[in-house]
Amino acid sequence: MDPNYPTRRYFLFAGKKIRKNLSGASESNISDAIPNQTYLKKRTKLRRLQMADDGSASNRRDPIKSSVGNVAGQRRRQQAVTVAKERRESLVRAKRLCRVGTNGGDDEDAFVENEMMIDEEQPVLEAQTVKAVEELKSAVQSQGKGVMQKRVTALRELRRLLSKSEFPPIDAALSAGAIPLLVQCLSFGSPDEQLLESAWCLTNIAAGKPEETKALLPALPLLVAHLGEKSSAPVAEQCAWAIGNVAGEGEELRNVLLSQGALPPLARMIFPDKGSTVRTAAWALSNLIKGPESKAAAQLVRVDGIVDAILRHLKKTDEEIATEIAWIVVYLSALSDIATSMLLKGGILQLLVERLATSDSLQLLIPVLRSLGNFVSVDPKAMLTILVGGQNTEENIINVLAKCLRSEHRVLKKEAAWVLSNIAAGSIEHKRMIHSSEAMPLLLRLLSTSPFDIKKEVAYVLGNLCVESAEGGDARPRIIQEHLVSIVSGGCLRGFIDLVRSPDIEAARLGLQFIELVLRGMPNGEGSKLVEGEDGIDAMERFQFHENEELRVMANSLVDKYFGEDYGIDE
Repeated sequence: MDPNYPTRRYFLFAGKKIRKNLSGASESNISDAIPNQTYLKKRTKLRRLQMADDGSASNRRDPIKSSVGNVAGQRRRQQAVTVAKERRESLVRAKRLCRVGTNGGDDEDAFVENEMMIDEEQPVLEAQTVKAVEELKSAVQSQGKGVMQKRVTALRELRRLLSKSEFPPIDAALSAGAIPLLVQCLSFGSPDEQLLESAWCLTNIAAGKPEETKALLPALPLLVAHLGEKSSAPVAEQCAWAIGNVAGEGEELRNVLLSQGALPPLARMIFPDKGSTVRTAAWALSNLIKGPESKAAAQLVRVDGIVDAILRHLKKTDEEIATEIAWIVVYLSALSDIATSMLLKGGILQLLVERLATSDSLQLLIPVLRSLGNFVSVDPKAMLTILVGGQNTEENIINVLAKCLRSEHRVLKKEAAWVLSNIAAGSIEHKRMIHSSEAMPLLLRLLSTSPFDIKKEVAYVLGNLCVESAEGGDARPRIIQEHLVSIVSGGCLRGFIDLVRSPDIEAARLGLQFIELVLRGMPNGEGSKLVEGEDGIDAMERFQFHENEELRVMANSLVDKYFGEDYGIDE
């Protein structure tokens, strides 16, 4: 089982269930999904999204026969932690420190030490950092003429050292007592330049290890206070950046920030139409609301004007801002039913489909795909009610998802297949639209040629296309024979049997479910011959003494029923 790919709706053997996606890209391919150059303007660890411990229980899928009503909301909340772990692991490999200030910087700030220091120079850097903290301490204690400039100079030197290396000397700065000095320099009434440099230092310290990030606790009240309208835009943005890094470190620190009132001023910072401040605030806001608890998401949607701001930014052409906003939508659609309803009423599906159709930005397409999948899971009927350019939205969605299936980016293929699996698990109209679309040959090819994680997602799509929803709790779903014959004729059976041979329990179950459909549903009883021809009997017999009781019973029952003692006698 892949813990990075939570809840979906599917009904192959019996029952149906919802899968709400917050992740998708596996640890092995997420670095391809988020190229380094995209975030060069970001500061610090940028989205080190360490989440609360996501134990195996929270990642475990529900039984096949669970109902939509029982699992939809619960699974969305349980799986809200998954994307954070994945994005943390990807972005931690490419930490980015604050190299250009939020005010754009001058020639001095755009310093030339762009090359990372080699390991041998680290002790020198640490010694310089200790000295810089001592200089700052002296400047803070000084009185008289020129003291403000002396403080700014000392702060700038400390910030420069904390920004210079790929592995900044954070521990040296903390051990030398930097935090109390930086907090003092953040006091109200200080010049903007001093405030900016102080917040910048704290931003880069927050890029460190968890215990280093927690060292910012004394600074959090002032960082939150400087988010207000009385602060200049560069100072507020730099404080938002520091808060975003703190929020990304874990649920405990997020709760502290929420209790100190960080969310409302951050939310108001995304109200303007453009600017780096909006982008930074949106990123920090996505870190603050990402769960696993839903209280922050619920609090966010109560901020007057926030839904309108989200929809407005998704309409704009600025893809960097739209990317950060789309991550907010991912978390809102996973954690808040109220937010989901409000966004759907605001027409967000159309905006997401338009973004998916017109953008080539991988960083934007990933959260857009995940948001779409979440909305389809919650309210599949919503697809039937919104029209785009005279066509049903689902038709447009299927076309743009087919574009993603053609992409050379592995993560887009997997995300697109996941969304299609949710659409395919909907009404018979949804199934027919996918089956008659340009996505079908792509799906059949991907089942045969793609890596395992994509193959499994594609198998869900194809399996869902072959059955209607079971009405009764224990009733088997009715097979859509036309779809089943077409898909099997397309050569997919070998791909499903390969899944049966997989050590992945979920994939093996999925393969067995499809084999059952073939044995039960192919006309003229030809299913048995098809399965035998692809060595399906051998694949099922490996479960004869398997430790998983469900798979053992399923496989043995199929072999006994369709390949018993009388099998082949007529021939």
